[in-house]
Amino acid sequence: QVQLLESGGGLVQPGGSLRLSCAPSGRTSITRVMAWFRQAPGKEREFVASLRAGNRQYADSVKGRFTISGDNTKNTVYLQMNNLRPEDTAVYYCAAGYHLRQPELVDTDRYDYWGQGTRVTVSS
Repeated sequence: QVQLLESGGGLVQPGGSLRLSCAPSGRTSITRVMAWFRQAPGKEREFVASLRAGNRQYADSVKGRFTISGDNTKNTVYLQMNNLRPEDTAVYYCAAGYHLRQPELVDTDRYDYWGQGTRVTVSS
């Protein structure tokens, strides 16, 4: 069953913005560690951003352009993406975990829950 559900993807021109949302389904709720990963065609899934105990971590490729945030009252996690580039084109996945150390935040195997992904296409 789907435990996390992403939304907000779509087609946007270079320099544009999108906001992705991640909402738990079923009995799943926002956990201590939330993260966003992405996977482009022909490439491995890569770390984008994480939120842990109020601290944010970003991949160098998105630093200064993307912002991860959470709203506990809405039980939703967001990824605000600004100044999008063609190389940002990918399927974006939401992930959640309970007990991750700082070095484990970029490791896909350490997360307990995943969404089905939402596609982001940046093209003119």
